[in-house]
Amino acid sequence: MTDPSILVKEIAKVLDEKKAMDIVAIKTEEVTIVSDYFVIASATSNTHTKALADDVEYEIKQRLNIAPEHIEGRATGWILLDYGTVIVHVFQHEDREYYNLERLWADAQVVDLSDVVTPE
Repeated sequence: MTDPSILVKEIAKVLDEKKAMDIVAIKTEEVTIVSDYFVIASATSNTHTKALADDVEYEIKQRLNIAPEHIEGRATGWILLDYGTVIVHVFQHEDREYYNLERLWADAQVVDLSDVVTPE
């Protein structure tokens, strides 16, 4: 089993390579039983949202041989990829602002991604 922190970094790398915006990871294990981490990113359109989710699914399977346990929202502005210990949220900008997961999970620790994500 891959260390969830390694999975988070690889997901963030893929999102960054594919031009996702505002990539954030939060450590949720202390505040929920749902997962150990959330990775949250923004896309510019429905097409970009779907492309980012597809690329994460494909690249993580290639790099770490891990597939999501569940995927939701393929036809919407918010796609969720559930890797068990890590949940990836890919939003269109407006949907991300509306749901504001970072505020909702404000008690969770923010993960430093500066070593894998290009500064904006």
